[in-house]
Amino acid sequence: MAEVSTIARPYAKAAFEHALAAGELSKWSEFLASAALVSADAEMKRVFASPALGNEEKAAFFTDICGADLGNEEQNFIRVLAEHKRLAVLPAVTVAFEALKAKQEQAVDVDVISAFELSSDQQEMLMEKLKGKWQKDISLKTQVDPSLIGGVIIRAGDLVIDDSVRGKLTRLAEAVNT
Repeated sequence: MAEVSTIARPYAKAAFEHALAAGELSKWSEFLASAALVSADAEMKRVFASPALGNEEKAAFFTDICGADLGNEEQNFIRVLAEHKRLAVLPAVTVAFEALKAKQEQAVDVDVISAFELSSDQQEMLMEKLKGKWQKDISLKTQVDPSLIGGVIIRAGDLVIDDSVRGKLTRLAEAVNT
């Protein structure tokens, strides 16, 4: 069976190209994020798996759950996914869409998890270093996790840089045990 990201990629690309042409990247980003949340719900997964419901019924149920805010394009997108039995891959479609959007906008969303609150100077320094490395604008989001003991974990898309004390101790323990 094909990998979920491989299945999701053409749908994300089609949604991205439509949103870009219509100048609605932010609108589609919000729509896909909320649709991904709906599709990840346990009750929705049971609906997707139900042989008693046809594709049109599943699409109608899904769009009813998403609310009246959906335009014709969004409803058509949901119908196409339902017709091809792909509603369950909406979270992966959203991830792929966001990657295309970030590439278009020449920006990278970076999550930084640190053991202690980063000062504004530290955040600025980190943003400048990452901007210099990737040649893109950086959108930095920080959070604190005291269990890291010290250091940081940096996440940008698929890239994870674990420079935390906890991560180093884990790698050391793995090296000793092998």
